[in-house]
Amino acid sequence: MDGQKDTLEVSVWRGTSSGGDFERYEVPAEENQTILDVVSWIQHYADATLTYRFACRVGMCGSCAMMVNGRPRWTCRTHVRKVLQGRRVEIAPLRNLPVIKDLAADMDVFFDKWVAAGGAHAPTAGRNDPIPPVDPQDSTRVTASAGIECINCAICYAACDTVTGNADYLGPAALQRAWTLFNDSKHDRRAGILDAVSGSGGCHNCHSMGSCTVFCPNDLDPMSAIAGLKRETSRRFWRKGG
Repeated sequence: MDGQKDTLEVSVWRGTSSGGDFERYEVPAEENQTILDVVSWIQHYADATLTYRFACRVGMCGSCAMMVNGRPRWTCRTHVRKVLQGRRVEIAPLRNLPVIKDLAADMDVFFDKWVAAGGAHAPTAGRNDPIPPVDPQDSTRVTASAGIECINCAICYAACDTVTGNADYLGPAALQRAWTLFNDSKHDRRAGILDAVSGSGGCHNCHSMGSCTVFCPNDLDPMSAIAGLKRETSRRFWRKGG
């Protein structure tokens, strides 16, 4: 560009759940630039009032999750060159959550549903009891371990169209956590989990569209976990005679 540095045209959501709009910024284009780098540049050099959330910057905490061109992503691991549309990119707060301010979504609803699905661990043994042996090859243990790397970033929750249409739906992360504990031999409330996930906002609301699994940055499979809960709640229903 004849001595001029290339720039990006970045539209950023500014406002709260009560209202707001996108504002446009010209941001210098850099090599190996991430979306989080872009947001940080805007806050440092263009508008210090921009609000957003991040912590580790290396894809370990998930707190930097935002909507990028309409798709939920970890912004610290999303390279600009992979998502640019021409020279433009649009950044917004996570979908399906209230917005505190600008790019910072309110996670309370997400974690309230995580608890409502029975996500708190209830140990079968006390602090001073001997640790029971665990076979790492046991099928239920393998199933429980499949979702253990969830870091509650809410990417799957933002991707879920069922959540969009049904505010009571517990969501993929909460239901995956429930399935993990249901298969954990050290968890003492397995029946309580089936009670928690079989209600009006539970696993049977899932339409099996699979966006949760497609968008999970940790390559987890919440859709399969939800299918497992559907099977177990249905089996219990028919065992009880309907």
